[in-house]
Amino acid sequence: MAAGAFPRFWAAATISSFGSAVSGVALPVLLVQVLDASATEVGLVNAAQFVPYAVLGLIAGVYVDRWRRRPVLVVTSLGRAFCLALIPLLWLAGGLHAWSLALLLIGFGAFSVFGFAASQSILPSLVPRSELVRANARLDQSDTAAQTAGPLVGGGLVGLFGAPIAIAVDAASYVVDAFLNAGLRVDEARSVDAKRPRLVAQLREGFGWTYRHATLGPLAVSTHVWFLASSASGTVLSLIALRTLGLSPLVFSLLIAGGGVTGLLGASLAPAVGRRLGPGPTIIGARLLYAVTWLIVALTMGTPAAVPALFVALALHGLAAGIENSNEMGYWQALTPDRLLGRVNGTRRSINRTVAVLGSALGGVCLTLIGDRGTLLGIVAVFAVATAIVALSPLRLQGRRWDPEAPSEA
Repeated sequence: MAAGAFPRFWAAATISSFGSAVSGVALPVLLVQVLDASATEVGLVNAAQFVPYAVLGLIAGVYVDRWRRRPVLVVTSLGRAFCLALIPLLWLAGGLHAWSLALLLIGFGAFSVFGFAASQSILPSLVPRSELVRANARLDQSDTAAQTAGPLVGGGLVGLFGAPIAIAVDAASYVVDAFLNAGLRVDEARSVDAKRPRLVAQLREGFGWTYRHATLGPLAVSTHVWFLASSASGTVLSLIALRTLGLSPLVFSLLIAGGGVTGLLGASLAPAVGRRLGPGPTIIGARLLYAVTWLIVALTMGTPAAVPALFVALALHGLAAGIENSNEMGYWQALTPDRLLGRVNGTRRSINRTVAVLGSALGGVCLTLIGDRGTLLGIVAVFAVATAIVALSPLRLQGRRWDPEAPSEA
């Protein structure tokens, strides 16, 4: 374990998470109320930041395995800060439109491809593998705390200064993130082997570990399907809450914050739940809860209970995410060799975000074509498919006796 490195890494992640939580409120308000975007435009802009994952995601994993990961974290955080800072500047200059916002989010996403691959791959160098679930739980606690307090701050900033200016807070958070990660003390001697395999061979090796592994393969596919539903629900949530139900930015921020509170609770419970049930049953149970969550929203839409049900549903969604995330990420990191972490993380995230592009766009299109309830029921069905994939796989057998230190074979 790199002494003192994880707390600094944790602090950097926490600060950028708070900034991202502010943007989580500001961006939908910017799109729906400031730019008056259509449902289709909202879906396309939401999808824009995920487009680079389809183009660069697989390659990013290879290079993150070749490069030192700390410098990648620093450069990508500064790049994201630059892209976000241009949003309020363009708005002040009168040049911000849905299409220009989409272009900036594509740039933001390009830096994020490399940044997330590096951040998920460096953690096993900072803590022992037996501590990965706990370390991921701490990161999730910070993230969910940010989702709780950040939207309230974001809602206040949007109300006082407007959505474009609020996004500048997120840009500043990435600058601080870069500064903290620049000071990480971690041994990252990368191989300089002259006989390094070619790019295609390295990509193939990452794919093989991701999809041929008995338990990781089905988990990866299930997660891809989950991202289709989750990204569609993100588009649907902002349009239903702000337009159909007419929630104010402040109430919308409270809605998101409610999910953050339960997410923080879930992240706090995650290590204990994982030890009690094992990673397999924990992941399967959480994925089932997502389907239940959106079924509640679908069944109450158009009734007087719609707004309270939306708050309850987002709270359950947050609880499921808090419990699942650290157990799933710890499971991947524990089973994957360090030399493959960049490629495996890059492969998964590339496909996940590519699917998210489709889901974000489909959410807006389906709302236009089949309405609120039909779209919501479709989201429920896709979440159910994601649950079934892992429930019927060998992952269900990875119970409380699972040992994170035991060697794994693909």
